[in-house]
Amino acid sequence: MSYTDGLLATGERIMRREHQHPFVLIWDSRGGILALIAALGILIIKAVSGGTGAFFDILGYLALILLVAGLLLVLWSWLKYRNEEFVVTNRRIIHARGVVNKEASDSALEKINDANLKESLFGRMFGFGDLEVDTASEAGIERLRMLRDPKDYKKAMLDAKRELELDVSRSGYAAPQAGYAAPQAPAAPTPPAAPVQDHMSSDDVAAAVDRIGELRDKGLISPDEFEAKKKELLDRL
Repeated sequence: MSYTDGLLATGERIMRREHQHPFVLIWDSRGGILALIAALGILIIKAVSGGTGAFFDILGYLALILLVAGLLLVLWSWLKYRNEEFVVTNRRIIHARGVVNKEASDSALEKINDANLKESLFGRMFGFGDLEVDTASEAGIERLRMLRDPKDYKKAMLDAKRELELDVSRSGYAAPQAGYAAPQAPAAPTPPAAPVQDHMSSDDVAAAVDRIGELRDKGLISPDEFEAKKKELLDRL
């Protein structure tokens, strides 16, 4: 399970998971790659020349140091690349990064105002681009640099936002904004309590008929309900 999976809330699911383009890995590994090339060059020179002595021993040690350092740098760059994720869930977008010290930033889908996609000619040829997500949060703009398949990622983000809006409209609930109190649903009218005694006096029946007449006049009960209740009260005389 990745670090991002552990950030998900109850009921939250991942819609799209993406990384940066492999060109980012190659660029970040350039120091290690150059060290490996240098080590390989020294070993080739030493093997071709067939020289011996202290100088060539030093070259051998230097090649070993460059080889180990190059491998470590490439490995570190690969770990950084694999641990940087751009995730779209059904509630938010998450940008997680870090190998030892983890860091994650997120923006709620309902706060996303716009998403600007920038693709160079080279990016269109090799399938990467920059995506700037404009949000209403304090961060303002989240920049996703050299994102792999940016068009599909943008579509997944907009689809998830649309799905969230539809869920909210179907449920009839919208998250309250700052300074806004959600209106309370009117309380259902309490039905009149049924008389508990089997027999009632004429005065009690008249008073009860007057009360249910008022309920009818206010539209709280229908005329048919009024007549039925009136007949029930008259039967108690």
